[in-house]
Amino acid sequence: MLYEVTTKASPAQAGKALEAAAQRRKFGVLMVHNLRETMAQKGVELSRECLIYEVCNPIQAKRVLENNMSIATALPCRIAIFEEGGGTKLSTIRPTAMIAHYGNKALEPVAQEVEEAILAMMDEAAKGQ
Repeated sequence: MLYEVTTKASPAQAGKALEAAAQRRKFGVLMVHNLRETMAQKGVELSRECLIYEVCNPIQAKRVLENNMSIATALPCRIAIFEEGGGTKLSTIRPTAMIAHYGNKALEPVAQEVEEAILAMMDEAAKGQ
């Protein structure tokens, strides 16, 4: 269900590489959540850096939403970038696993296309390209 890759880059460096990789695949970064900063504002200390990237391809999102608006609960796709074990990990829930929860076989090809793009983005970002 999860797809994860590691890199020696910092979370910020991996995030910049992810943004560039997303743009090349016609995905937009809708929002970046810095969990450590957000939690600090709430008076809670998080010891490690954790960035959540919300990414979306509007054409694919439209295809999904026009078929089943309830899938909006799973959009946009999220990629977490966080410190772990002296390195940085990029992690996401596979879109094919997510779409399976909705029981809509017609959308499986769309989820597969999105998943291939997201995994390629993550691999590219982990390599620092």
